[in-house]
Amino acid sequence: MEDKDVFMNKKFDLCVKMLRQLVSDIQGAPYPGDNFKPELYRIWYEHVQKVAVECFEYLDDNFPQEKNDFDKTLKKIFK
Repeated sequence: MEDKDVFMNKKFDLCVKMLRQLVSDIQGAPYPGDNFKPELYRIWYEHVQKVAVECFEYLDDNFPQEKNDFDKTLKKIFK
């Protein structure tokens, strides 16, 4: 395996790890039941937003071609 392949595999593995963490964080949302605490929701929401931004920035920085392909697909869908 070439050095470039190893490097890309590491970048991809880190991306998968980040996205799994984001999904886990989203699944951990406070349940809006009788004991709902807006402060806990605010803390959770801010945390998830921060993690989501980090994921998108990582994707943009490390997978620019895929981002362009995705943008083109979205534009076709929403024409």
